[in-house]
Amino acid sequence: MALHLIKLCVGADSIDDLREWVAERSLRAIAAGLEPHSVHTTRMVPKRMEELLDGGSLYWVIKGQVQARQKLLGIETFTDGEGISRCRLMLGPEVIETAAQPKRPFQGWRYYTEDDVPRDLTSLGAGIVEMPADLRRELTELGLL
Repeated sequence: MALHLIKLCVGADSIDDLREWVAERSLRAIAAGLEPHSVHTTRMVPKRMEELLDGGSLYWVIKGQVQARQKLLGIETFTDGEGISRCRLMLGPEVIETAAQPKRPFQGWRYYTEDDVPRDLTSLGAGIVEMPADLRRELTELGLL
């Protein structure tokens, strides 16, 4: 069973903001002759790397709700210029929208088990996918989705 990470998407007001950021990073990588993936740098290094890289994703909390995920492609540790250990999470270029799931604020990242993750939005049916995001959010807050 895959293990996942969950993290607040600080600075993003919507999934579109996250998608723009990912697209920009991917274009920079392609221009540099690298694979088109985005990288997220964090200070803490996950101890359960093998489980995370066995099909895991990074789930993003945007505006108090889990709303999207990106596949984890790799985890790389390094030391920055100030001598501080850091971790790069290599993420797939696709931002996959999920069913909204409320989440309280927290610091850093947390492990997220397969039993806890929201389903991908596409698995809920075409009618849900085509619904405006604001309406989906409101219906989720009311417990109807």
